[in-house]
Amino acid sequence: MHSPPRLHTLGYEGLDIGAFVQLLRAHAVQTVVDVRELPLSRKRGFSKSSFRAALADAGLDYRHMPALGCPRPIRNRFRADGDWAAYSRDFLMYLGTQEAALQELVAMSQSRTACLVCFEADYNQCHRSYVARSATALGAPATWHLLANTKTASPDLPQPAAA
Repeated sequence: MHSPPRLHTLGYEGLDIGAFVQLLRAHAVQTVVDVRELPLSRKRGFSKSSFRAALADAGLDYRHMPALGCPRPIRNRFRADGDWAAYSRDFLMYLGTQEAALQELVAMSQSRTACLVCFEADYNQCHRSYVARSATALGAPATWHLLANTKTASPDLPQPAAA
């Protein structure tokens, strides 16, 4: 029996490309959705061209969705001040303007097991959790966050305080 499509998230921090791909395959991921605004990495194998090639070699599809990445001004301010509540508030406001991209993600995740990918290992400190939660609210499957050694169901992430 064929299992229903799922939505996963995974950060590549701490993983090499081989271990990363192995983890995706172990969870029957079919399409990797890169939610980095700029798909560049200092980590070997994770910049767009080499990443796409490694995934293709493993039989996985690659989709870059820059509209679901965190805009540079929000990232830069977080690097400067470390204020996660402000980051969350501003990213969620931005994400609220990306309905077309979110609907595209929902449609994809309803027909194929997809995995949202970004750098951070801790999904609680990564925008991909907000993207996943927003997609699920619009009809995507429930999200499972993959970790190097396990997976966990998406908890209700705390909403940032209103400004």
